[in-house]
Amino acid sequence: MKLVATTRLSTKGQVVIPEDVRRALGLEVGARFIVLADRDLVLLKRIVAPNARDTRKLIARIRARSPG
Repeated sequence: MKLVATTRLSTKGQVVIPEDVRRALGLEVGARFIVLADRDLVLLKRIVAPNARDTRKLIARIRARSPG
């Protein structure tokens, strides 16, 4: 899926994510993002908490590496 939209930076430094983009990505109020910047590129990456199954797998991997 590729969406193209424009937006503006407010006097408070805020950027509005256009409604069609928010809807397509399922973004809700309070969504959190990591902001990456490089020269003239600004990238927003949504922070998504891992689900319970992935968390259990990670814990199992950590325990498997831990000594006795």
